[in-house]
Amino acid sequence: MVAEIRCRHYSIRTEQAYEAWVCRFILFCDNRDPSEVGAERIRGFLEDLAVRGQVSASTQSQALNALVFLYKQVLGQSLDALGDFVRAKRPKRLPVVLERSEVGRLLAGIEGTQHLMAALLYGTGMRLMECVRLRVQDIDFQYHQIVVRDGKGQKDRVVPLPVRLEEPLQEHLRQVQSLHEQDLAEGYGEVFLPDALARKWPNAPKEWIWQYVFPSGRLSVDPRSGKTRRHHVHENGLQKALKAAAQRTGMVKKVNCHCLRHSFATHLLESGYDIRTVQELLGHADVSTTMIYTHVLNRGGQGVRSPLDALL
Repeated sequence: MVAEIRCRHYSIRTEQAYEAWVCRFILFCDNRDPSEVGAERIRGFLEDLAVRGQVSASTQSQALNALVFLYKQVLGQSLDALGDFVRAKRPKRLPVVLERSEVGRLLAGIEGTQHLMAALLYGTGMRLMECVRLRVQDIDFQYHQIVVRDGKGQKDRVVPLPVRLEEPLQEHLRQVQSLHEQDLAEGYGEVFLPDALARKWPNAPKEWIWQYVFPSGRLSVDPRSGKTRRHHVHENGLQKALKAAAQRTGMVKKVNCHCLRHSFATHLLESGYDIRTVQELLGHADVSTTMIYTHVLNRGGQGVRSPLDALL
């Protein structure tokens, strides 16, 4: 299964998630060979997740995707006989959006590299991992834009580079370059390259343009190749910093990295940008996904006047 996953260039997180779900399924089947288990047992596993495990709809869908991949791509068996089963209910929730003043207070409560990353999330609308995986060549100061490569759905797109972040970002890259030169002097300096590019261009892993914009503070061993490299910074650091800043400023909203992306989209629509432009910047495949932000705009005091205020 791992070989099939890597042939399709899935991320290492998808690989780990699929492995974990298949292991859980085998344990659920009393360690029986999956090829000997019928659709009834698979349906029972998925229903057990929803009924007894009370998992979310996305978690159940991920388990289903892992099993479909196992049976279709690895075992060569069809799951057409799976039929219907108890599905976890998918809630319909509006995104958490911060006001501009709240974004300002939140960013003011974060310092250093984490402040720069958080400001990029709000200023560009990037997803957390898209920001974390940025490479030096992706930032174009001449055209004031950032190229987001291999985003969700393996799609590239272009987002605006905020002018007020250009100088801090250039200073940050000078520090990162010094760190990279130090790694090279010590015999390291390689970075992970996708799609076997390291075999095509043997010198590319050590080139400056391929280095991560936000590298980790320490060297680590690549779990796939076993090589010692400097990977990108772990996303947990920014997540914890945002949560701590929100608590210090007394915010009562559920603040996370993704709400900065929601705020980016909502504030653009408030400023008069058309929804198709926002769709392209966010990388949504369908404009209906972007339409959720119009629901946010139409709610609240500006959209509806409470009848209580009309009482004499």
